[in-house]
Amino acid sequence: MIAVGHTLVSDDIAEKKFVCNLARCKGECCVAGDMGAPLDNDEATKIQDDYERIRPYMRPEGIDAVSRQGFFIVDPVDGELTTPLVDDKECAFVVFDAAGIASCAIEKAWQDGQTDFQKPVSCHLYPIRIQPYDGFDALNYHEWDVCAPACSLGKELSVPVYRFLKDALTRKYGQAWYDELAETITALEETRKAGKRR
Repeated sequence: MIAVGHTLVSDDIAEKKFVCNLARCKGECCVAGDMGAPLDNDEATKIQDDYERIRPYMRPEGIDAVSRQGFFIVDPVDGELTTPLVDDKECAFVVFDAAGIASCAIEKAWQDGQTDFQKPVSCHLYPIRIQPYDGFDALNYHEWDVCAPACSLGKELSVPVYRFLKDALTRKYGQAWYDELAETITALEETRKAGKRR
């Protein structure tokens, strides 16, 4: 683990390679699984407050899911807030383009300046998952078979997870935190290389 401020970052985030390949995966991470996107309280409130500006970007199925289930649901197992699902499949805020690639209605509204909320940070940070503890966050790499194309492309381009997610990590923890993470990882890599040369 790599300690940066009040976080512990898994070595996998520095070492694993990852670049989303939407042409191959079609945004399956927004469709597969048994729950919606995790939300914090502020995000749930923001979706509710900005819903009328997000709604025009949504599909009828998603609008219906929100009207029946609410702006968010509470996971019965751990009490976590998540986005509702359409028929226990894709997130209610998912939209599909002509090629069948999933994207986010919230992010489309953000891109058009209709909201200052880009999308749930849990989505923005994927495949990083954050586990909060008393006094610190643990950042872990989540491995999922639907992201195999992203792993392959990441290896091909030699882009580690933390570099691919620079914008998301900076959004969550700030530029100074990200710079410290990048500098720490670079120093560790140089130390390892020096050790191998001995």
